[in-house]
Amino acid sequence: MGKNSCSLVGLDAGGHVVLRRRMRREAVLAFGAKMPSCVIAMEACCGAHHMGRALAAHGHTVRLMSPEYVRPYVKARDER
Repeated sequence: MGKNSCSLVGLDAGGHVVLRRRMRREAVLAFGAKMPSCVIAMEACCGAHHMGRALAAHGHTVRLMSPEYVRPYVKARDER
């Protein structure tokens, strides 16, 4: 069984965090469908290619990252 929740982190052009949220996989796809086209970086895991293709179909550019590069963006709890 794969991962059911994903951590989203949005950065602006200056590299500052503008979005930090946890969502279920289905919600990520729905959220991506509503967003304007952007670059989406994802951890390269077993479901990343499928999710990446679904997001690319909405006009996004998807980049897969090795897990050691993803970890600095993810926090145990969401900041509010």
